[in-house]
Amino acid sequence: MASNSPRRKELMSGLGIPYTVRVLPDIQENYPAGLPASEVAEYIAAEKAAAYVPTMADDELVITADTIVVLVDEILGKPKDEDDARRMLRELSGRTHHVITGVSMVTKKKSRRFSVTTEVTFKELTDAEIDHYVTKYHPLDKAGAYGVQEWIGYIGVTGLRGSYYNVMGFPIQRVYSELVNW
Repeated sequence: MASNSPRRKELMSGLGIPYTVRVLPDIQENYPAGLPASEVAEYIAAEKAAAYVPTMADDELVITADTIVVLVDEILGKPKDEDDARRMLRELSGRTHHVITGVSMVTKKKSRRFSVTTEVTFKELTDAEIDHYVTKYHPLDKAGAYGVQEWIGYIGVTGLRGSYYNVMGFPIQRVYSELVNW
């Protein structure tokens, strides 16, 4: 698995399948202008995977992933600082958005990629709730500035349609299915 995400590692470990983590430095997470938001996460995951192919052994499978939050047509990536995190959470407050995780699975001879989308609804968050969460949890490493498995998810998420684990950043049910059918 090519990810430093503790959440992805936790979910992958839960399958009981042996794996190792290998992360290449400085992989870009850019995408072409004009690419529909619904395709961005899968595109980035595939680009990440392509960076590994030249370094892979013949019997190695690499899994990469990228998660984005989409509010209407705006992509909310990782916040640049705490003020940006507060801005994102204010935008998500009282609204429904989509969490999209793109996954790419590659060997030297085969590749497969897919994305999973989950709809998430937040209650109206108060400024005090947003400030508490950002100050205590520092969600700067999370798309959309939140982790559903953290305090803000406990008190703020009023609805979820789709995979909870996808919102955590790794659609483990689909990954398992793809591995079984590899």
